[in-house]
Amino acid sequence: MSGASRKLALFLFACYSAALGDQAGEYCVADRQGAEYYMAAVYEHQSVLSPNPLALTSRQQALELMNQNLDIYEQQVMTAAQKVLQRLSCMAIKGEMFLVANLGTKQPCHSNDPGCPNDGRYQFNTNVVFSNNGTLVDRYRKHNLYFEAAFDTPLEVDRITFDTPFAGRFGVFTCFDILFFDPAVRLLRDPEVKHVVYPAAWMNQLPLLAAIEIQKAFATAFGVNVLAANIHHPSLGMTGSGIHTPLKSFWYHDMESPEGHLIIAQVAKNPLGLVGTKNTTGKTDSPHSKFLKIVSGEPYCEMDAQEVLCEATKWNVDAPPTFHSEMMYDNFTLVPVWGKEGQLQVCSNSLCCHLLYDRPTLTQELYALGAFDGFHTVHGTYYIQVCALVKCGGLGFHTCGQEITEATGVFEFHLWGNFSTSYIFPLFLTSGMTPESPDQLGWENGHYFLRKHGLSSGLVTAALYGRLYEKS
Repeated sequence: MSGASRKLALFLFACYSAALGDQAGEYCVADRQGAEYYMAAVYEHQSVLSPNPLALTSRQQALELMNQNLDIYEQQVMTAAQKVLQRLSCMAIKGEMFLVANLGTKQPCHSNDPGCPNDGRYQFNTNVVFSNNGTLVDRYRKHNLYFEAAFDTPLEVDRITFDTPFAGRFGVFTCFDILFFDPAVRLLRDPEVKHVVYPAAWMNQLPLLAAIEIQKAFATAFGVNVLAANIHHPSLGMTGSGIHTPLKSFWYHDMESPEGHLIIAQVAKNPLGLVGTKNTTGKTDSPHSKFLKIVSGEPYCEMDAQEVLCEATKWNVDAPPTFHSEMMYDNFTLVPVWGKEGQLQVCSNSLCCHLLYDRPTLTQELYALGAFDGFHTVHGTYYIQVCALVKCGGLGFHTCGQEITEATGVFEFHLWGNFSTSYIFPLFLTSGMTPESPDQLGWENGHYFLRKHGLSSGLVTAALYGRLYEKS
């Protein structure tokens, strides 16, 4: 593409390490004035872990473990450099990249500090940012910890951004932070932040919170680029990294291979997205016209053999029965999705979810439309509103919400709900853990909707995941 720099501009590592210190690898950045794109790389690292992460180790043992991981980092930087026809030095002074790496750090504290641990030091899950001249630009200490006994929560939230000569301003946060307002959402109140650097050690949980699923959803919801590097430990359910724009993903998910993986992609400096643009065009097709009539409460009319037929937009009194099933540890209310086409509604507390669908071909699979409005209370407590179209694990209602990765059912659909929040993430996966992008997203008559026409493979999950930050 014209205006695109071939130089690798930013490289992201993710590494959970029990070695605690102030050391990190170097990193570098390219300055091409006027370039419309930059080159980014993320590395899903199979980290070398301590056999007993909670046990105290000597400084020498910690440095040996850290250096084993840095040796792998060095090799990947050189591999990335070769793929963009550059000879890059891992030394920051000679290089031309920015580096972001995740590691453990320690900070001494005094006995007069009431929060000071007994061993006289804080330990933080930290991202470090190095500039192209080897300078430590900044560091971010993870705020929303997820069962991380080795680390402390900072007394104040770090809200870290850094400026680059090749793509403007980047924000930084880590893993579980992505589900909370501070610092993830607050950073994006700065209109200059168009890119997010995101190391993680994320354990995949389907159908709603696989790593690449939430990474892509965040990029789409906020119209930013997300550079995400997850840990690669399939035995712990950890894989899934990507370079995600609001409209496209370059991703990796592999539960079989024991090896790490490098992703390199060309990324726009100013990402274009679905959200925040006018979704409804002057010329609408029949399915979208029907959807617009439904949400407005008006009758829907169409021409059939020279006769005008109108349908009331009230929901069918013969709709399938509702049932309950556990999904992501939450008690969802669901209805089965039967037949080639139809309109469905299901409600949970104040949230009502709706589905208008057409299936070109029926398959021997059970799908369901589910709703949940309430506190999620397992492995963290936070308030969510969710409308989800999911493939069930089998043909029984009790299998709806189970983890599956393969599907053959193809849908053309509108999914929408009367959400009480503007923070809504479009979760969208098809068969083989493939991220999908909606055709349209946005608000219509007080309802937030997702539309998709022409899936390339079977649908696993299509969901609108709302977060009510003010309640948790």
